[in-house]
Amino acid sequence: MQNIKALLLEPVGCLAEFPSAPFHEIAVRFFGRKGKASPSASRTYWHLLNLMEAAPLDAEQRAIAETMELEAVAQATLYEDVCPMLGELKSMGVSVSIATSLSRAAVREFINRNSLGDLLMGTCSRDDVGGVKSAPLVHALGSNPPEQAIFLADTVEGIKAARTAGVLPILMMNDPDEAQRLETHKPAGGVVSLHEIPDFIRLVAAQNQRG
Repeated sequence: MQNIKALLLEPVGCLAEFPSAPFHEIAVRFFGRKGKASPSASRTYWHLLNLMEAAPLDAEQRAIAETMELEAVAQATLYEDVCPMLGELKSMGVSVSIATSLSRAAVREFINRNSLGDLLMGTCSRDDVGGVKSAPLVHALGSNPPEQAIFLADTVEGIKAARTAGVLPILMMNDPDEAQRLETHKPAGGVVSLHEIPDFIRLVAAQNQRG
C-alpha cells in the first residue's frame, strides 16, 4: 500500500449517527419501496442510492428529497471522535474531503451544523457531479492519485463504490457482527474508532519507509 495522502468521508454512518426514516421515506415515495425502515441508516441510505442510480430523480423529486435529507441532518449526531481525528489529520498534511451522495444543501448544513468547515479541504455532493456512489469520490480526489486515497465504508455498497473509484476501502467497524461479514469483501483495512485513522496512515508510511 502506498503512503496515504487523502481521506474521503461519507457522513452517513461514518461521521455521524443518522436516522434511517428520511431515507426510507424517499425510497417509498419515489421508488415504491415497501416495508418498514431498517434500523441501519447506512443500509437504507446505500439502498436508496442504488435506486437513484438506476432511475435518477427529476427536479421536483430532487427538491423533495433534499428537504427529507435536511431533516435527516437535523437529527444526526456527530461521533465524538470526528473533530479530534480531523484536526490531527490536518496537522499531518493529509487532504480530507467529504465525498457524499447527499444533496449539496444537506452536506452544507451538516458541515455548518457541526462546525467542520475549517477542518476540511473540500466537499463534493451528488449535485456537484450529477451522480451518486462512486461519482462524488472520483471528483473529490482532485489531483490526488486514487491509489494514495482511502474511503471509509460501513456497507458492502460503500466498499464497492470505493473500488469503482479506484480508492482503498477502509472498513468502519460500527457493529462487530456486521464487520465480520463485511471483512469477507476484503477491505484494505479496518478501524473501530476514527481515532485510529491517523495511526493507520502513520503505520502505512512507516512500513513503506522500512521497505
